[in-house]
Amino acid sequence: MKHILSQVFHSGKFVVGFCIFMSILLLMIFYPIFNPGNPLQIVSIGTFAEPGIYVSVYDAVDSDMNTLKLDEAPAKRLDSVLKSEDRVKMVMWFDAAGIPVDNLSIHDTEALLTLWEENYDATIRPEGMTKADRNYFQRLDGNLKKVIVTHDKVLARQDPSSSELSVIRTIEDTDYVNIKKVANVKRLPLGTDNFGRDVLKELAAAIKTSIFIGLVAGSIATLIGLTFGLLSGFIGGLVDDFIMFITNIFTVIPAFVLLILISYSIGQDQRGPTTVAVVIGLTVWTWTARAVRSQVISLRNRDHVNLSKLSGHNLFLIIFTDILPYIASYVIMALILQISGAILAEAQLSLLGLGPKTTEVPTLGLMMNWSMLYTAHLNGYWWAYFPVILTIALISFSLNLMNTGLDQVFNPTLRD
Repeated sequence: MKHILSQVFHSGKFVVGFCIFMSILLLMIFYPIFNPGNPLQIVSIGTFAEPGIYVSVYDAVDSDMNTLKLDEAPAKRLDSVLKSEDRVKMVMWFDAAGIPVDNLSIHDTEALLTLWEENYDATIRPEGMTKADRNYFQRLDGNLKKVIVTHDKVLARQDPSSSELSVIRTIEDTDYVNIKKVANVKRLPLGTDNFGRDVLKELAAAIKTSIFIGLVAGSIATLIGLTFGLLSGFIGGLVDDFIMFITNIFTVIPAFVLLILISYSIGQDQRGPTTVAVVIGLTVWTWTARAVRSQVISLRNRDHVNLSKLSGHNLFLIIFTDILPYIASYVIMALILQISGAILAEAQLSLLGLGPKTTEVPTLGLMMNWSMLYTAHLNGYWWAYFPVILTIALISFSLNLMNTGLDQVFNPTLRD
């Protein structure tokens, strides 16, 4: 066993795949420890909050402030409201309003703002400009005035009896708060989804559920395929014909079509992760059975097997002692491929709305389904779907890479 493990971990492909898969497992295990709680808990009233660190404004204004004089602060403040597309549209407004813009560069912020302040008038209606465009320019002008003309902000409290406002604090543009002194800070490395839930916490829980589905489905499919393959290949005759007849029926009907029909007939309320895993496992075992059968047929007439038959050993003892050890490595590789295929099958089912019910636990497929239903991919909310796609791809890639590495170790014809 020690020699076999040494060979396995000397395979570069297996080691790379193993490291990728273990990294995903570490995220699944440790992130919920640092960020505990229900992964389906709504933390944001608005949907698709961008990734970042969110600081409570309510707590920040009551925290101790320090005065910092930062030369780059005004430029950063301006860049936050004046994007590249805004600069292009400003030039478009000048052109539509008949204002000459020769030699004006959109990167010359000072010249661009000077020309804007001198010429922009919300009452001007350039020909061909829609109402939506005019509203856009009005909002842009308002945002620019907020950052160009800096006024101190006054925090006041209203007296309940007299309704008069009393000044509590004046906040200047040089006031800064140490984030460590703010009571409530929420870190959202991947923002929130369409329901306002922490995407990274949800992703860690989804990985756990999808791998669980893959393990259960892969184990069931491998066990069924291994049992049928061993019996069919070793016994032969009518048993072989019957098992191959059943296998051919499942082969003729596409597994995914059968999977869709069974999942649809079960109903949403009864489709938990375990149920979906069992359904997947019961529909994807055929290729394992065929592959194991072909391996057993090549082994059943070997000398050591014939010797066991002559010694009077029963069928199951021969299979478990003289056949199974020789195909154990192949069974392990088949299990890895079945796990990978089951995870992808769950993702496909969930994309069609036939995965586990949405009120229990998230899965990678359900996260993709939610992001597509709420058009995250059309509105640029990449954090709601791209990490999920990347995770599915990495899991599948790592498992297949591990399988290729094992194949090179146990199959002499593939060794370098």
